[in-house]
Amino acid sequence: MSTFVVFDLEFTSWPEALERDWGEPGQLREIVQIGALRLSEDCAVVEEYETLVRPVVNRELSPYFTELTGIGQESVDRDGVSPAEALSEFLGFCRGQSVLSYGNDMVVLGENMGWARARGEQLKHSFLDAGFLNVRPWLNTVAPSTAPMNVGRLWEVLGLPRPAAGKEHSALFDCYSFAAALKHLRDHGHPLPEGCVR
Repeated sequence: MSTFVVFDLEFTSWPEALERDWGEPGQLREIVQIGALRLSEDCAVVEEYETLVRPVVNRELSPYFTELTGIGQESVDRDGVSPAEALSEFLGFCRGQSVLSYGNDMVVLGENMGWARARGEQLKHSFLDAGFLNVRPWLNTVAPSTAPMNVGRLWEVLGLPRPAAGKEHSALFDCYSFAAALKHLRDHGHPLPEGCVR
């Protein structure tokens, strides 16, 4: 059975960080949560992956981030794993797959891999073991109403049932929203672009 992966990241943020492209001193886009779904060709969920990650530079989550995502400091301190462990597990989950994002989350993934390696941490898998692809331009073209929406609201703007428990800006919920949008478009005559399923 051919499968592919959709993923989403939640990473450290502060008020107006997006508008300033995380340009303030010390504001790094450190991954705090990774969510991913392995999907079959018909966009049915085969497997899910989710983990919390302990930031290294900004160990204390901003109140803005916690309010946005619902992820609290206590949860990250208790359940979070090291960046190297999380990245290794996630890249293993993606190995040999096409890996789709709604936006350039693979850039943030690459930044975090670079920082881990600069700290001397070993990663068990390579970024090159999977084919990462931002399908937001395609999705926004075939469904123009989605263009201003974040990934966690795709289901809503397309008039679909709520795809899972949770809320937007939770990485796994956002993946379910993404998957629901892809299935909806596929079922309405818009198959994924060439190369998205291996």
